[in-house]
Amino acid sequence: MTLLSKTDILSADDLKIQDVAVPEWHGSVRIRSLSGRERDAFEAGLVKGEGKERKVDMANMRARLVGLTVINEFGERLFTDDEVELLGAKSGAALDRVFSAAQRLNGLASEDVEQLTKNSSGAQSAVSTSDCASPSATDTQTSSLNN
Repeated sequence: MTLLSKTDILSADDLKIQDVAVPEWHGSVRIRSLSGRERDAFEAGLVKGEGKERKVDMANMRARLVGLTVINEFGERLFTDDEVELLGAKSGAALDRVFSAAQRLNGLASEDVEQLTKNSSGAQSAVSTSDCASPSATDTQTSSLNN
């Protein structure tokens, strides 16, 4: 295997996209993987408090991840941070369908959320993909963001 240079890493097309059928919304949405910076911000937003007072804030969590990952045909976010509350008022089944696909695409698992509360404030969470099932070929299609 080739040892990568800084240029190789920074120029790699490593952000993926996937189309997800959402019958509740009578169509499909396109989601994308998060950058490292976006994932860190998402995870940090799930934790409130510090030290032994840390708690996971699950309020509107599905809408927050869906809002970060749903994009238009140009790769731009469809929803702003301010619109996430509106998105949270949509069908729970539809949100869960898109959330689950975004969770799989980004390698997020339920254990990750639990780990966030156990780690000290400066520690990095462990990533687990144990409950990330393979997306159904009939519901999703994955490709690179820059294709």
